[in-house]
Amino acid sequence: MKNKETTFNPSDPRPDGRRNDEMRPLKIEVGIIERANGSAYVEFGNTHAIAAVYGPSTVHPRHLEDTQKAVIMCKYNMIPFSVADRKRPGYDRRSIEISKVIKEALEPAIFVEELPKTMINIEMEIIQADAGTRVTALTAASVALADAGIPMRDLVSAIAVGRANGKIVVDLTKEEEDASDAVDMPLAIMQNSGKISLLQMDGDITPAEISEALELGKKVCAEICQKQKEALKKKYDVNE
Repeated sequence: MKNKETTFNPSDPRPDGRRNDEMRPLKIEVGIIERANGSAYVEFGNTHAIAAVYGPSTVHPRHLEDTQKAVIMCKYNMIPFSVADRKRPGYDRRSIEISKVIKEALEPAIFVEELPKTMINIEMEIIQADAGTRVTALTAASVALADAGIPMRDLVSAIAVGRANGKIVVDLTKEEEDASDAVDMPLAIMQNSGKISLLQMDGDITPAEISEALELGKKVCAEICQKQKEALKKKYDVNE
């Protein structure tokens, strides 16, 4: 809800003391699920997500098979205790919408044309939520795909940018998302090409504010990509 009455001063610090261009503490672990072909765990502050990748495998049901490329299936879900008010178990309209946008953000980074007649399943679970759940799940899914050995053009790095309490900031918390002037813009970037594979917006914002938010987001996505690479190198003990 964004109709909460608040007063703010743009010169005030953020509620948790971070700079406007500072993301929350980021933690990435690779290969945490033994039975998956690839997996990853990602924390952005108090938002935690797990992603698992299965495949490439035979397509089921068969009528979904594509003779020209791999079929990507994404499932995003928030487990009931991930939020303060227990959530009803299972997939809902929001999780279906987020699954779709995550699939569309990841597919350009995958060499799907090299894997015709196959299916790649990506499962994402939000364990704990404090805003930014879709970008946390997306960042985890990208690392899990790499861990599974899926041929990729690029890693996809994601962060939420936007406005809260009169300031353009990155990685909004739930408290900031609830500010009366809040605008949330999930952003995903493929670092090697610089292409944006996800950009959404919830709220009204000026063109100048969008430009400022995108610049902050690009800077932080580069930092996230570096962390993703470091986590993968750590698992596979790869030196520079």
